[in-house]
Amino acid sequence: MRRDLFGDEHELFRSQFRRFAEKEIAPKVAVWNERGMSDRETWRRLGDEGFLGVSAPEAYGGAGGDFLYDAIVMEELSDLRAHGIMVSLHSNICRPYLETYGSEEQKQRYLPGTVTGEIILGIAMTEPGTGSDLANVQTRAIRDGDHYVLDGAKTFISNGQIGDLFVVVAKTDPQAVPPHDGISLLLVEAGTKGFVRGRKLDKLGLRGQDTSELFFQECRVPVSNLLGQEGRGFRMLMEKLQQERLCIAVASIASCRRTLLDTIDYVKERKAFGRSIASFQNTQFRLAELATEVEVGRAFVDRLLVSHVRGDDIVAEVSMAKWWTTELQKRLSSECLQLHGGYGFMREYPVCDDYADAAVQSIYAGTNEIMKVIISKRLGIA
Repeated sequence: MRRDLFGDEHELFRSQFRRFAEKEIAPKVAVWNERGMSDRETWRRLGDEGFLGVSAPEAYGGAGGDFLYDAIVMEELSDLRAHGIMVSLHSNICRPYLETYGSEEQKQRYLPGTVTGEIILGIAMTEPGTGSDLANVQTRAIRDGDHYVLDGAKTFISNGQIGDLFVVVAKTDPQAVPPHDGISLLLVEAGTKGFVRGRKLDKLGLRGQDTSELFFQECRVPVSNLLGQEGRGFRMLMEKLQQERLCIAVASIASCRRTLLDTIDYVKERKAFGRSIASFQNTQFRLAELATEVEVGRAFVDRLLVSHVRGDDIVAEVSMAKWWTTELQKRLSSECLQLHGGYGFMREYPVCDDYADAAVQSIYAGTNEIMKVIISKRLGIA
């Protein structure tokens, strides 16, 4: 079924990116999954071809396109299960902080490199004792003359090993009341003295993603690297989480569709009791139900994409989409694995990794329980 939100130029871009990804990315997915991270050469190739700057401002080397182009990149990478190359994190979650809140000096210094792939971005929010409760971060950045002295620990940080520049959430006023008024965002370069990369964490799924610990030990960050205004960090985070959660929903629905199509192919070929598994009514009904849910989910996400590009406030709706699509992804991957039988438990079959990869979707970018709190507040019942 044609998706009306994409125009001819979008579809031409999809074809171009798909050809690039099948040639340059697909052959590397297994290697990334084995080593636990992507490679810088591929990031630079993405930059050379313009795929990292599709929606970045033209003044800083980007193409100035709309967010729909980025959504296409997310869908195509999900289709290839290329979770190791975290383009959406870099281009659509981290860079918007620089584009919106950065000073002109910061933009000139960093944005062109993010478009070429020479500067890989990450964001350091989560701490060992603080997940979704961002107001309670313990990392501190205390001003000392022309620098902030940054101390603290972060964990579950994507691009932690390969990243060059991090948006770090820290308390610049630990005594602030309410606590979130003391939060600020700092731009911290990986080479800064006192910046320490910890372990690359060993995860259940998303094996190709580089997820790490980061430590800041009397890390002196220039005051000029303050992003936006001091004490406004929490508000800036809340403003940008709409797009982050929409990114999760886009990728989740695309992953659901990939798993479903592969399972349909499998049940047509696999035989039991002298006939294909697809010929059993139970298989037909389960796949019919799942296919319907994928289409319903994609229709909702497409509607949100249009609204987001238009600039609408859809915090409640993207929260709905984030929890619903990720719960669907977990359930769908489980049911598709079941239809594979014992082979579904073998990693040579993609559904095995799909099942493991789905587990974290309802946890990061705000747990699904937090999504329901947000929705409840927007409904005026909490």
